[in-house]
Amino acid sequence: MNEMRILMAHTDDPEQFQIETYEKNGGYQAIRKALHEIKPEELTEQVKQAELRGRGGAGFITGLKWGFIPKDPHLTKYLVCNADESEPGTFKDRLLLERDPHQVIEGVMLASYAIGANLAFIYCRGEYYESITKLMLAVDQAKKKGYLGSQIFNSNYDLDIVVHPGAGAYIAGEETAQLNSLEGFRATPRLKPPFPAVKGLYGQPTIINNVETLCNVVHIVNRGVDWYKGIGKPKNTGTKIFQVSGHVQKPGCYEFPLGVSLKDVLEKAGGMFPGRRFKACYPGGSSCALLTEQDLTIAMDFDTLAARKSALGTASIIVMDDSADMVKVAHRLMQFYQNESCGKCTPCREGTRWVVQILGRILSGGGTYGDLKTIEEACSSMLHLSFCPLAVGAAPPIVSAMEHFKEEFERYINRNPNAHSTPKMKIAYPYL
Repeated sequence: MNEMRILMAHTDDPEQFQIETYEKNGGYQAIRKALHEIKPEELTEQVKQAELRGRGGAGFITGLKWGFIPKDPHLTKYLVCNADESEPGTFKDRLLLERDPHQVIEGVMLASYAIGANLAFIYCRGEYYESITKLMLAVDQAKKKGYLGSQIFNSNYDLDIVVHPGAGAYIAGEETAQLNSLEGFRATPRLKPPFPAVKGLYGQPTIINNVETLCNVVHIVNRGVDWYKGIGKPKNTGTKIFQVSGHVQKPGCYEFPLGVSLKDVLEKAGGMFPGRRFKACYPGGSSCALLTEQDLTIAMDFDTLAARKSALGTASIIVMDDSADMVKVAHRLMQFYQNESCGKCTPCREGTRWVVQILGRILSGGGTYGDLKTIEEACSSMLHLSFCPLAVGAAPPIVSAMEHFKEEFERYINRNPNAHSTPKMKIAYPYL
């Protein structure tokens, strides 16, 4: 399958971040059309009919999500663009933010209009300095042209956009933790329900959408629902920006219709290095189960990967060839989740730390076969008993590594002459 650039159509143009270039390439036509020809509820219905699914990881139907907003016109509503891209292996939003920020701005404007919000926020990862600079420039350019503020495009609709730098926490990518961070509090997740669409930012109805999701709305409005549904597969419509990193010759972003095979994406990314063969990959960032060599022909879409008990997630493909040590991979990943845990719930706070310690002991030659069962039990607790998706995403990459590459774990364990004994757990607090 060939690459199909829609969102990335102009990202190679070094001047695309300027408003004049964006408009020359057809920018800000969708919001003009919406404000003068489409009612807010009609726009929501169009996005629902297009079957656009959220590109931030969950894959929820975007139009359906917008429809949860209360219809009461007297309620203050907010739109939040989630640009806190922190999942290992992700960099698609960064590309759009830096190379085509006005496309993001226009997507925010369309979503805000659809839900009746007059104030929108773009919550951008704090480390994305260039993205934040480009976004602020884009907002300033749009304001000077009269595209933001009062009565934009000679309509009766008002909208302001605030670019908010994040605080450097992975957990702030979770939508309710992000709302807490926006309000000036620590980024810890909230109990749901109530969901943000009912009680979100400052206690008001709020929609949170990913950068790539909102960019898709621009093209749905410009080209129509039927055109959009003609790309990809039923219930998996449109294109997806696949980010390929790791052991490939040409890492980067590649835009394909949903349903493209894993093999096609890897070939576009240059394939493996000479003398190496594909071993495994995380298909949707690190928070999902591994795919192996037998999955090279699998269709990369939400439903197919869910049926495979993995996930498309953010479509961030982290590739490993036959030189990768899967025990070290599992250990490093769990160290990341341990460091990024907010500590709010016990299964996540303690489970990640236990698994890091056990994997570390296995790597140092002191592991036992009983450790594998302990890891599985800890991961099961994280998967089923955690408060938010962080630990839910931390378990599958470890469990799937143990499932598909059990012999690598056992090879380390066999270095221990007491591999069949039952070790006493030593709970270490190095900071005490």
